[in-house]
Amino acid sequence: MLALNVNDTLSNVLGWISIACWIVVYTPQLYENYVLQSGEGVSVLFVVIWLLGDLLNLTGAILAGLIPPIIIVAVYYTTCDSILLSQIYYYRWKRGRLSQRRRQSAGQDEQAPLIAGDTRRGTSEVTPIRVVLLRYSCAVVFVVSVGIGAWWISERVNEKGFEPPETRDSWLVQFLGWSSAVLFLGARIPQILKNFKTRCEGLSPALFFFSILGNTTYALSICAKSMDRAYLLTNAGWLAGSALTVFLDIFVLCQFIYYRAKEDGRMEE
Repeated sequence: MLALNVNDTLSNVLGWISIACWIVVYTPQLYENYVLQSGEGVSVLFVVIWLLGDLLNLTGAILAGLIPPIIIVAVYYTTCDSILLSQIYYYRWKRGRLSQRRRQSAGQDEQAPLIAGDTRRGTSEVTPIRVVLLRYSCAVVFVVSVGIGAWWISERVNEKGFEPPETRDSWLVQFLGWSSAVLFLGARIPQILKNFKTRCEGLSPALFFFSILGNTTYALSICAKSMDRAYLLTNAGWLAGSALTVFLDIFVLCQFIYYRAKEDGRMEE
């Protein structure tokens, strides 16, 4: 009984940390787009597929009878996807109007850059590796602290009589779970292909860092609760989607490291 309680506690803590990661995951990319006044570093297909996955995930959460906080977070994900997509098209429209005005004033066509503004990092803008590590370490401490705090609050609420409803299992919920997993996984492919062309310019590595952390803690929360075969099979769709997405997100971070290393090498020359 004690082991069961420990497993449930660990699972809940990891689950809340995962939610904390996903709450902040969009912020770095939205800020990056705002600074660059462009969203061209992000693949539109990546965001669209991710949005479809979140819509299926939201539908599955509602049909499965998950607790309200999970449904609210799913709504939040969907909203952030829509904002990110709107941001991309807004800056495209804004850049198009700017280019049109330039052509009219100059009387000739001008070639618009891939990403509005000068997004190449100059030597004065190169962030020391120790500063980067400090930022990400602080970010990890922050989301872990928020997750633990959210878990503590949820425990106090439960003691006052709030009991989450039992999860309903059905073929439709399983279908939605596997479908969202496939979409989350497939969304990375167009972004990876785009990165080969853009050299990851205009893309925030923090987006994928928090995605890795969120998916890892989410998968661990499932495994921490129970390693029973029937339980793992019930959650196989979400578990597989999280684990495989981590692999592709690591690949994207490797792209960042590779292209930044090449950029730094050219600057030194």
